Amino acid sequence: MAAGATAVSILVLTGCSRGPSDPADGQPAGISSQGTGTVTGTPDTLTVVLGVQTQASTAEAALDENSEKATDLIDTLKSNGVAAEDIQTSNLAVNPIWEQGGAQISGYRVTNQVTATLHDIPAAGEVIDAAASAVGDAIRIQQTTFSIADDGELRAEARAQAVQQAQAQARQIADAAGVTLGRVRSIVEIPAAAPGAPIPYASPEARMDVVPIEPGSQELDVHVAVTYEIR
Repeated sequence: MAAGATAVSILVLTGCSRGPSDPADGQPAGISSQGTGTVTGTPDTLTVVLGVQTQASTAEAALDENSEKATDLIDTLKSNGVAAEDIQTSNLAVNPIWEQGGAQISGYRVTNQVTATLHDIPAAGEVIDAAASAVGDAIRIQQTTFSIADDGELRAEARAQAVQQAQAQARQIADAAGVTLGRVRSIVEIPAAAPGAPIPYASPEARMDVVPIEPGSQELDVHVAVTYEIR
């Protein structure tokens, strides 16, 4: 596990024109800074969202076929070592299929999602292949996400780095402004950005081998904003 720190962006010195002890807006003058701590770990969990899509001339027929295939998918996941508590269904939807021009309904499309959490990454490719074989052309692999199941120690290390970086930057600003850095007024952890886009998946007919799954490494970032009093 490697560790590193990414440079900070915003450093603001407030209230200096009034002097460190003069309130500008009801608050003592202060320095605000932001820091980022970055650590690297190896993912040990893969979350895959598997879609099942069927269509038929009637809503009932499309729903029956979808239910059958979704059940086959879930049974296949369980038979390949995925625990029941790591399988969740969601976003069941029944929608009409309109003829060109929208004048008449020609059939119905049913979609369902099964989210599986895989803790054995080396076996994940075989599990996904088995799921695709069980469902056939109705399979839709909509998203795959790597994660670290227990990232507590990594996150604590990243937080410490972020706070230390923010403190170092604030001291630089204080020295440049000719003031003394005081006690911490506030520390706020800034929420992380949303995950990236889904990863496409080729149909079983387009592949010759087991789906390659490589977790690589994963960076975990923690961003903090710290405000110090000055004197």
